[in-house]
Amino acid sequence: MPKSKRNRAVTLSKTKKKGREHKENVVNAIRESVEKYGSVYVFTFENMRNLKFKEFRDQLKSSSRFFLGSNKVMQVALGRSAADEIRPGLHKISKLLRGDSGICFTSLPKQEVERLFNEYEEYDFARTGSIATEKKFEIPEIVRTNLEVIEDGNNLEGFELKISER
Repeated sequence: MPKSKRNRAVTLSKTKKKGREHKENVVNAIRESVEKYGSVYVFTFENMRNLKFKEFRDQLKSSSRFFLGSNKVMQVALGRSAADEIRPGLHKISKLLRGDSGICFTSLPKQEVERLFNEYEEYDFARTGSIATEKKFEIPEIVRTNLEVIEDGNNLEGFELKISER
């Protein structure tokens, strides 16, 4: 029986998938960073904007390397079990990669890294669907007006508005 040509998914985008080669490059870059830097930190984020993260990354560019992306690819690079890990104890870090998270490799001391992460806080406009973090709302004092609608007895089509202030 011939193949049906109906109800086929047609891709309209011209972008290509990253594929296996890109994933292998990420794995190799993470493994090189394990050898190059002395410590690794896992961080999580919420509602992160790319521009704000670039500013933070530029502050640490000389002494650190950040990786964001597929958690599974980063787990494979670090090793999912004790047998797969490239350094002792790295498989424990891969278990922390859940949800919106990333890896920071650095040669800075622990206190300095914690200080930088705790101090950096940027405010930005909320995205659609996000819940307000601050509930500060003030209504300015308004001059109250009294509206009276007076019906025109002769003309049933229109109304006249009379505004009087108190």
